[in-house]
Amino acid sequence: MTRTVTTSTATTGAATEELSELERARLAFRQELLDAEILVETGVPGLYGRSGLFEDLVDGVDRVVVAAGPGRSATRLRFPPVFPRTSFERTDYIASFPHLTGAVNTFAGSNVEHAELLAARSRGEAWDPWLAPTDTVLVSAACHPAYSRYTGTLREGGELLDVYGYCFRHEPAVDPARMQAFRMHEFVRIGTESDAVQHRDSWVQRGLEVLDLLGLDATAVPANDPFFGRAGRMLAVNQRTENLKTELVVRLYGDLDDGTAVVSCNCHRGHFGETFEISTADGAVAHSACVGFGMERIALAMLRTHGLDVDRWPAPLRDRLFP
Repeated sequence: MTRTVTTSTATTGAATEELSELERARLAFRQELLDAEILVETGVPGLYGRSGLFEDLVDGVDRVVVAAGPGRSATRLRFPPVFPRTSFERTDYIASFPHLTGAVNTFAGSNVEHAELLAARSRGEAWDPWLAPTDTVLVSAACHPAYSRYTGTLREGGELLDVYGYCFRHEPAVDPARMQAFRMHEFVRIGTESDAVQHRDSWVQRGLEVLDLLGLDATAVPANDPFFGRAGRMLAVNQRTENLKTELVVRLYGDLDDGTAVVSCNCHRGHFGETFEISTADGAVAHSACVGFGMERIALAMLRTHGLDVDRWPAPLRDRLFP
């Protein structure tokens, strides 16, 4: 449901701009978080500093997620927020999500070129034309840096991974739940097709149970990724038709939208097995699946649901999060 209202701008009483009620709700929640100093403004939409309280909350959420996870049966991996461009190329992410991608560029020129850069900067002109691509790219999904490790033949039974780290997606927005830099805790299965499907399916219910422990009312819904372009629209339809992606959503803004995805359960089929040349012990192309918990989104959903004053949250919930 979308309703629009007209509000006066801060600069002139005559000028107006139309915002939907959903946009106003998002702006209001963002301002509440900034006023309470839970998030820290940076001046870039969707990019925030985090307070100690927010980090404590994320740590508490992560303990609940880990307790529901596979434990020591999973290989625990942690990667930096950048990974090799060669691995990024093999994910094929640039083909489907060029609008979300972030690449790392730096200066590698001569003294003369540096002087040209500084001259352009002093004139208020763009100076990034003097920067050149490096061999690193920002991580767009926490599991992406892991697949190159398994190129070749998997051991019998495949692999189960516990991956946690920062991700970047270029989606500037006023909605505090849509950050450009955020953390995902993922549990990844690489093995046979049945291994991958079973992993994804089992985590739909388990994910709902985790969110229930956090006092969140979540719903499982079929979904698709924001693929780019005409071919991307076809991929999105196929993803929904073949039930490859399920999101667990929480309504942060009531009935103003369809809810915010806080957990994503995905089947990749043989995509990463093919692009990273991973095969099962019997020689077939490996399939993979992952469940990803959006740490910032879950923390924000809890603040939206239970209030910004965590001291007023139910005692059992506080004890679970802040032991």
